[in-house]
Amino acid sequence: MKYHKGIIALIIVAMAIMALFAGCISQTDSGQTESPSAEEADSGDEKTSDSASESTVTKTTAATGSTTYTVADTGQTKCFNNIEEITCPAEGEAFYGQDSQYPGNQPAYETSSDGLTVYDLNTGLTWQRSPDNNVDGSITADDKLTLEEAKTYPDELNQVSYGGYSDWRLPTIKEQYSLIDFSGTDPSGVEGTDTSELTPFIDTDYFSFTYGDTDAGERIIDSQYASDTLYVYEDSLLFGVNFADGRIKGYGLTMPGPSCVSSGRNAKTFFVTCVRGNPDYGINNFSDNSNGTITDSATGLTWSQSDSGTGMNWEEALAWVQTKNAENYLGYSDWRLPDIKELQSIVDYSRSPDTTDSAAIDPVFECTEITNEAGETDYPYFWSSTTHETSNGKGGYASYVSFGRAMGYLDGKWQDVHGAGAQRSDPKTGDASEYPEGHGPQGDAIRIDNYVRLVR
Repeated sequence: MKYHKGIIALIIVAMAIMALFAGCISQTDSGQTESPSAEEADSGDEKTSDSASESTVTKTTAATGSTTYTVADTGQTKCFNNIEEITCPAEGEAFYGQDSQYPGNQPAYETSSDGLTVYDLNTGLTWQRSPDNNVDGSITADDKLTLEEAKTYPDELNQVSYGGYSDWRLPTIKEQYSLIDFSGTDPSGVEGTDTSELTPFIDTDYFSFTYGDTDAGERIIDSQYASDTLYVYEDSLLFGVNFADGRIKGYGLTMPGPSCVSSGRNAKTFFVTCVRGNPDYGINNFSDNSNGTITDSATGLTWSQSDSGTGMNWEEALAWVQTKNAENYLGYSDWRLPDIKELQSIVDYSRSPDTTDSAAIDPVFECTEITNEAGETDYPYFWSSTTHETSNGKGGYASYVSFGRAMGYLDGKWQDVHGAGAQRSDPKTGDASEYPEGHGPQGDAIRIDNYVRLVR
């Protein structure tokens, strides 16, 4: 790797120093620190250990044997109208049914006694606590890796049994997204370099985080974390999570511009944190209930097989859900507009309009066809109940997942700029025709009238 000369020695020294201060961690016979198994977590029995990651795990907070893909809550606690925060509405009122009104599996973490790893009590995944890749005590642009460097990084951690484990891997995009926390605020458009008043989209009580390294010429929002998930249609795009601005996109693996190419420094770099444990996380197990509903036994969620069939703005989407409940739709009256993490859980990243001639979702679901901005047959953006709050406290945008091409107006034409399965945000209300060339640096297509898939 680019600055990994001596990194293994540095990691060993760092681990030894931390052990002196934190004390020894318990080891299994294989030399790995042992986290609670899914079976132990599901049994309801208390399990104790010298390792912080092995503290008591209850059935309500752990990834259980029957639910292998527990989706943690987004962490959003506020309610919003189309503009700003409001008192949470009552049933029957406008804007009822948004994210914070349905608290799910609340985020729950524990830091290991050596301070190197964090265990997620919901997902059963163990994470590196920090992307300080060169182990110099600070997180800067120098810690970022190219994809090729990232591929070998888990092996380096495994060679030294980092944190007591030797089974580290790069996370999938679903594993990486499990950490996103929508108590964060989007800093896009913030001027200057001061980040002291910003809130990132990851829990900094447990995970080390920094915004983009402005001293190295980066933007504040340049805090992209790599996954191992390449876009199935275009393998020059790597899906990653930006914990600075709260989005998923497919990132190009090369940097644009002649100066980058001529200098030989044109490879895109990312922060990297490796993961271990729960190999079933992110794998769905859908069953067609033959009544218009689909159950995912991996997450415990039940979905409507068909979607809304038409687009609508965010307020209308929330109201449409309540209308379906009043109708006892498909025999149920407790449908919800899914939060953004629930919605992303049903993306199938092995599918796309250009490779499977389908939406990025299991074919057990029905997905309405649309004509996109380029005149192509495509599939919709789908609303979530999650507001994408901006750093000034406003709530005019809500998060969506693109189950078709994530379109943008770039280089004078409409094209798929982020990849099917991207998570972005749209204005909650307005007129899409006012954005003839999209919005933002890559001309993200603004649709506003997005589709709905119900969950319960």
